[in-house]
Amino acid sequence: MTDCVVIGAGLSGLLAAQQLQAAGWHITVLDKGRGVGGRMATRRIGNGVLDHGAQFFTVRDERFGKLVADWQRLGLVAEWARGFADASGQPHDDGHPRYCGTTGMTAIPKYLAQDLDVQVNIRVKSIEDSGDRWHIITDDGQHFHTGALVLTPPVPQSLALLDAGSVRLPPATRHALDQIAYHPCLAVLALLDQPSRIPSPGAVQLDSEPIRWIADNTQKGISPDAQAITIHGAPGFSRDHWDADRTRAGQKLLDAAANWLGDARVTTFQVQGWRYSQPVETYPEPCLVVEGLPPLVFAGDAFAGPRVEGAALSGMAAADALLNQPPG
Repeated sequence: MTDCVVIGAGLSGLLAAQQLQAAGWHITVLDKGRGVGGRMATRRIGNGVLDHGAQFFTVRDERFGKLVADWQRLGLVAEWARGFADASGQPHDDGHPRYCGTTGMTAIPKYLAQDLDVQVNIRVKSIEDSGDRWHIITDDGQHFHTGALVLTPPVPQSLALLDAGSVRLPPATRHALDQIAYHPCLAVLALLDQPSRIPSPGAVQLDSEPIRWIADNTQKGISPDAQAITIHGAPGFSRDHWDADRTRAGQKLLDAAANWLGDARVTTFQVQGWRYSQPVETYPEPCLVVEGLPPLVFAGDAFAGPRVEGAALSGMAAADALLNQPPG
C-alpha cells in the first residue's frame, strides 16, 4: 500500500507528489493521458511545435516565484513577453513578465515527473472508501490501496470517480464542489507556409467571440523549424460547436483568424478539445480537505485561481495539508 495516490499528472498533482515524496512519503501518480502535463500541453505536428493548452504564466506569489526562478536557472522556462497585442493589433506592455517553457509548456511537468512514480494511460474507474484507506480500481482491472488520496482532475471528473465507488461526501462539501464550473475550449493547431501577421511578441489576446486567443509559436521561440499557430476558441463558440464536426469547427476559427494569417496558407491543422479548459466558478481556498473520510484532498486550478500559478499553489497546499497528518 502506498502512503498516497495522486490522481492527475498535471502541475497540481506533480507538485503535490514531489513535495510529499521529499517528505519521505511513498507516492504513486496516476493519469489517464498518454503523458504528463494535463493542460500544460505541447504537441508536435510535422516540424512544428505548438502549445495547445496553457499558453504562458505569470508570477505573483513568492513561493511560486522561487520555483520559477529555479526553472529559469535550469533553462526550462524563459520570459516570453510583458503583454500582448489587443484586437486592434496594438501592443500592451504592462511590465509584468509572462513566462513559457523554452521547448513548450510541457517541459515543466516532464521535469517534475522525472523522479516520481508516474503511471500514464491508467484510467481510474472508481474510488471506494475501505474504512481506513482508499481502494482505487482502474478500467483494466488494477487495484491500488492507499492511506491518502489527492484528486487533481477537473472537479466533475473527480466527483464521478467517487460517485462510482458510492463515496458519500459531507453535504456541505458536495454542494461546494458541485458549484465549480468550467468553460470549454476548442483549440486549433495549424502549420502555415509562411509567417503570420500576428504582431510581436507573437500573440493577440482577443477575449471575444469566436476567438479568445491566437499565438504564433514560431515567434514564441518553441517552433523554430516551422510556422505554427495556436487558436483558442472563445467559450461561447466552443460550447456551441463542442458536438459538431471538429474539422468544420476548426475551419471556422481559421476563417475568423484570416486577418492575422495574412497571405499565409494553412498546410495542415488539428483540433484539440478541452472540455474543462478554465474554471469560472472556483472554490475560495487553495485546496479542499474532506472531513470524516480517510485523508482526501481536492486540488487544482479550480481552487487557487484559474491560472498556472493557481494550479501550482493548490498542489503545494494539498501536500501541506497532508503533511499535517500522518499517512495511512
